[in-house]
Amino acid sequence: MYESDTHPHPVILFDGVCNLCNKTIQFVIKHDPNRVYRFASFQSTFGKEMLRYFKIDDSKFETFILLENGKIYDRSTGALRVCKKLNGGWKMMSAFLIVPKFIRDAVYNVVSRNRYKWFGKQDVCWVPTRELEKLFYN
Repeated sequence: MYESDTHPHPVILFDGVCNLCNKTIQFVIKHDPNRVYRFASFQSTFGKEMLRYFKIDDSKFETFILLENGKIYDRSTGALRVCKKLNGGWKMMSAFLIVPKFIRDAVYNVVSRNRYKWFGKQDVCWVPTRELEKLFYN
């Protein structure tokens, strides 16, 4: 069972075999010097447990999910909320949260549906370095 107190850090759930998703996670790590975020692929034990707990269909990994303070934020909302805590000018991206969700998600969905075709897919999940391992839930 998920308890937000057990996971004091926001957790980003992502498709571990998607090249775009993996590059996004590496980007977040690079721009998160305070190590605010933790990560888990949908294919991991933790990821599968979270999908079950929040009753999210695990047959398709078409979204980015931010788990924060016991709530889930998906698609463009999750991605833009992550930007709020990144360093540099990336914080300003969260201003796009004022754009209606149906518009933001329409753009997000086009990229999501085509991500394997445009960016490719890996046979196995990306494995973080030993130094970064502590940021990932298995």
